[in-house]
Order: sequence, then C-alpha cells, then structure tokens
Amino acid sequence: MVTQIEKIKKAIEPLRQEIINHKVYSAIKDIEDLKVFMQYHVYAVWDFMSLLKTLQKNLTCTSVPWFPKGTADTRYLINEIVVGEESDVDLNGIRKSHFELYLDAMKQCGADATKIEVFTDILKNTGNFNLAYSSSETPKEAIDFVDFTFKVIESGKDYLQSAVFTFGREDLIPGMFISIINEMHKKFPDDISIFKYYIERHIEVDGDHHSHLAIQMTSSLCKDNEDYWKEAEESVVHSLKQRIELWNGVYRQLTERTTINGSY
Repeated sequence: MVTQIEKIKKAIEPLRQEIINHKVYSAIKDIEDLKVFMQYHVYAVWDFMSLLKTLQKNLTCTSVPWFPKGTADTRYLINEIVVGEESDVDLNGIRKSHFELYLDAMKQCGADATKIEVFTDILKNTGNFNLAYSSSETPKEAIDFVDFTFKVIESGKDYLQSAVFTFGREDLIPGMFISIINEMHKKFPDDISIFKYYIERHIEVDGDHHSHLAIQMTSSLCKDNEDYWKEAEESVVHSLKQRIELWNGVYRQLTERTTINGSY
C-alpha cells in the first residue's frame, strides 16, 4: 500500500510544484486582488464538501433503517473528517462548516459572495447545474473545476472519489501566500481576520490530521487492485490540472484588472 501511495505522490509532484509556485500568488498585491481570488476559490471550497459528503454516503450507512456498512475503520476515518469540515468553529467558537466560514471571510473583506450564493440557491432548488452556472455568471474555469468534481462523484467509484479527495484537493497553500495574507492582516485586521483564520485552520486541521486519515482511507479502498491504483492516479492528475486551470483563470482576471487600472 505504501508503495502505491508513494507512486502517486511521485507522479503528481511536478503538478503539485506547479500549483505551489503558481504566478497567481505573487499577483495578489492588495485586498482587491484577494477578493478576485476568493470569488474563484470559493467554488472549490464548496464542491470539496460535495465530494466529502459523497464519500460519507458511499462508505457509511446514511439511511434508515441503519445497518453496518463497510469497515468500522473506514467509517471512522470519513466520519471524523466530516465532523471537522462540516462543523468546525469560527473565531468566536460558533460551529460552522468551512464553506460557511469562507463566505463569512468573503463578506468581511468585501468580496462578491452573491454569485456563489445564487449558484447554490438555484442548484438547491432545481438541481440544474447549467441554470445555476448561467444565472450566477460562474467563471468558466470554476465551471470546469466543478464539472470534473461531479464527474468523479457520478462515477460511483469510492476509490476514485477518495483518491481525488486525498491527493487532488489539497489547497497546497505556499508559504509566500501565507506571508502575503499576514502582511495584509497587519494593515487591515478588520477586513481579513476571518480569512486569515480560515487559512490557519485549513493548515492546522486539513493539512495534517485529515490528510493522514484520507491516505489511510484511499489505501483501504484501493487495496492491492492495480487497476484501481492506476485509475486513481489518472484521476488525481486530472484533478490537479483542473486546479492549475482555476488558478490560471484567477491570474488572467488579475492581469486584466491591472491593465485596466494601470496600477502596480
């Protein structure tokens, strides 16, 4: 199992480095730039929860009457991750999902949260993705990102969902980005304190404890099936490429903004 995990890590390392060193981070120079970043990134924060809940649905019993499903170890792993992602605490100790926390961060700094809210409201009421995309004017790169995630979800293959969740959905927050946020926070503590907290919680919870649990889960689901591992690696590679395209979309918009404003 360890050998297969290391094989995936080796295969995706160039893509991970491309994400970590993406030019979008250095293009974020003020809060206005950060707003643009958040308005794209929030879609990844949202569909991460959909992927997570799909895993919980597939790996545990979520219907009544209840019966044991899968192994107790796998049930424990996914349920613990769900608790942390769906019901964490905000700066005031109030229980919130990471998505709700992110929306709070957007509103605090003045980022436009209406598009993602229109998107989720329409999707909740109609189940129609195309209508939700068009009504909310979702950026193309975000559409492609979400569409890929739901392609994985609709595959019905829990080992693929787990692999993408584990290796393809790390936000891979580089030290440079953290430094930028810390500097902004010093100047504008009342504008980005929630986002700074979100980043810190992500690193503390998602980046360490949850990643270890997710690796265990993927190993348990793929077992010693070579075809599963190969398919998992291909999906993870595709997922990371979608992340790069999402960041490319942010960068293009930041560049256009710079050109229009004649700043920097």
